[in-house]
Amino acid sequence: MNNMFLHYTKTFVLSVCFSLCFVYVNAQEPKVVTLQEAIKQALDNNLQVKQAAFQESLSEQDVLQAKMNILPSISSSISSSKNWGLLFDQTAGVLVNSTVTSAGASASGNLVLFSGFQRVNQIKMNKYQLLADESNVEKVKNDLVLSVATKYLEALTNHDLMVAAQQQVKLSSEQVEVQQANYDVGNNTLADLSQAKSQLATDELSLTTAQNGYEISVLDLKQLMEMDPKIRIELQKPALPNVEKLTSSYDAESVYESAVDDYPDIILAKFNSMVAKKNVDVNRGGFYPQLSIGAGYGTNYSSQAQRVVSRDPLIMELIPFGQQLDQNRNRNVFASLSIPVFDNYRRTINYRKAKISYNNALNNERLAKNNLNKIINQAVLDLRAAEKRYYSTEQAFTSAKDAFEVTKERYDVGMSNAVELATQQTAMNKAEFDFIQAKYDFIFRSKVIDFYLGRTIAFD
Repeated sequence: MNNMFLHYTKTFVLSVCFSLCFVYVNAQEPKVVTLQEAIKQALDNNLQVKQAAFQESLSEQDVLQAKMNILPSISSSISSSKNWGLLFDQTAGVLVNSTVTSAGASASGNLVLFSGFQRVNQIKMNKYQLLADESNVEKVKNDLVLSVATKYLEALTNHDLMVAAQQQVKLSSEQVEVQQANYDVGNNTLADLSQAKSQLATDELSLTTAQNGYEISVLDLKQLMEMDPKIRIELQKPALPNVEKLTSSYDAESVYESAVDDYPDIILAKFNSMVAKKNVDVNRGGFYPQLSIGAGYGTNYSSQAQRVVSRDPLIMELIPFGQQLDQNRNRNVFASLSIPVFDNYRRTINYRKAKISYNNALNNERLAKNNLNKIINQAVLDLRAAEKRYYSTEQAFTSAKDAFEVTKERYDVGMSNAVELATQQTAMNKAEFDFIQAKYDFIFRSKVIDFYLGRTIAFD
């Protein structure tokens, strides 16, 4: 018994240890995510994309319903009842004062022949609405791709800033060690050692800021991907393009002409205008008469229906159920013409509102084009500014790095003090951070232009 207990105990302990090791290994191995994988996962899982797709599906059903409305409407009914007391039995045609069981069945159909072309225009309007919703799905995806690429590049920027900050902390730590050794043998003063420690604290603060910025940008990226924030990921740094080969000589007007016909926001605005125009036609049809035709069929049964078997003497008998259904059949056809006369100006007001909505849609279409033109012009200007900033920061970083090396050499031989060395190191740190940000900003601005030109966003 004790051996069995020990066996199960060992098995349980081993299982727990294996599970903990598995969790530990998974926790230590972050998931590597490329830019294309991030974009794909965002497109597959993003809730805004799904919401837009659901609206598209609803519009598909609206188109189907509009088409079905052209067909005749057919309805049927079956009824049965039991009555007690005095009543007039319509099926039997007599006044009775007893229990009566009755039943009936009917079917009818109705077809609208003319309604001011409202139903035809409704089909067209719903089709345009479907196209607009399809364009909205593409718009949401388009915006999402740009957002993912922006956050991905932002995370890479912050990662490089973090690496640079780590290198500066390492450099400052080495300087503190040197200053401490020199102070211990009396070669440096306490002020020199304190200055080195102050520089180290400043660099550690910069490292903390860079780490926080990186973690926030990764969290934003996870949210776009609809990924659990607890999952650890590592961004795969793509082979970035050679910055020296990037071009900034784009003409804003040419970029706009290339983008305006295929840009989802413009396509969406166009279809919304077409929807509004057809809505005007639908409401105009309300002023016309409506002509419809129909037909019906029905039959009834009553437990009190009788027929004469003999007149002398008078003998009556109940009519059988099946025979009643055959004898009581009734058929009808009809035509209906409905002419609008006065409805408290509802049709007129709805028609006017539809025209206003159409003019508003046209205005929104022009506004979308103007916004795109403005955004592209701004993007071209930002690209040129980013290029200038990149080369300026590159030169500034090179100069600051050279100045730091000179100052450090002077400090090592006693020709410069700790304050001058710390000041020059701080300037070099800032110049390096500015250069890293300028490099990624220049790359991103060039990819924004590619985005408006309809090219796939990629950094390799």
